[in-house]
Amino acid sequence: MKEHLFNRNALDGPAATEAQIPIIDLGPYFRSESGALGQLADELKDACTRVGFFYIKNHGVPDEIIENAFAQNRRFHAEPIENKRKLKLDQFNVGFLEINTSTQAHSTVHKATKPNQNESFFVSHDRPADHPDRINQIAYRGGNYWPGNLPGFREGVMSYFHALNDLGQRMLAPIAVALGVLPDGLDALFSDENHAVLRLLHYPPTKLEDNDFGAGPHTDNSFLTILARMEVPGLAIKLPSGEWLKPPLIEGTFLVNIGNMMRRMSNDKFLSTPHGVIVEGDEDRYSMAYFHSPNPYRMIKVLESCVSTDAPAKYEPALYADLIAEFFAANYAHQKMHGKMAIENRY
Repeated sequence: MKEHLFNRNALDGPAATEAQIPIIDLGPYFRSESGALGQLADELKDACTRVGFFYIKNHGVPDEIIENAFAQNRRFHAEPIENKRKLKLDQFNVGFLEINTSTQAHSTVHKATKPNQNESFFVSHDRPADHPDRINQIAYRGGNYWPGNLPGFREGVMSYFHALNDLGQRMLAPIAVALGVLPDGLDALFSDENHAVLRLLHYPPTKLEDNDFGAGPHTDNSFLTILARMEVPGLAIKLPSGEWLKPPLIEGTFLVNIGNMMRRMSNDKFLSTPHGVIVEGDEDRYSMAYFHSPNPYRMIKVLESCVSTDAPAKYEPALYADLIAEFFAANYAHQKMHGKMAIENRY
């Protein structure tokens, strides 16, 4: 076993995972069983305040949609680099991100000195060219870029995107209750096409020299992240104890983690837990991270249910579009404001 950050202070094995990361069953809630909403909210609150990660089962996304999305992920990343570069990442972070071109500079978890050893393809809502937001060039409300030589790619990827977007929206009510508001208390934040991003990731085996990572330790800038993984491991989670845990694959589940927006809204009661990737061995790793967040043009505020005389709000209200811009400017070298924008929000 190679010496690196995730191995120095590591928990391992099914027992360690079971003790730390719960498996939450969405089935009773999706079937509208009596008392299921409150029960699910209690389980989510426990997971979010204790570790910030949880598995979900009976999530309703068909296996064939997940398997096809993975097949499309592999197809895209098998393309020659010159083909992928035709779809290069734009200023709204949609398109192809080449390997070694992003750094976790926004994070306080671990000082990033090397770029991430992964390549990614980002998509969002597939708005047509005549959509008013595209015509008016509204930031974070554009369209996607698609390869012209991969039949079925767009359809397979967007089928998965829509399934995950629907899942994220269905989870809002129990999350709202877990946060101490009414079941519809988050609906306005996520209305009119919430900010939703699917990232198709490819990690070659990590070249470990000095402070190298497939993805450097970080927290997500989303509200909620839903992750699908294949058999090659690499993910590690930093527990509140400071130990690193490598969560195993559990058949029929997604792995979910809390992002910085939910952390802000909860006044730090819910944990946006640090995580990163190092791929050991000789096999490439593929994963699909779906980021579910509010509409960019909604204000992110600490919820009244999460403040008190003893625990005043730790964050000022902020437009989510501004928080996205800051995060992108810190982490992505292609951004026009990279290295030029003051980073006022670090997690």
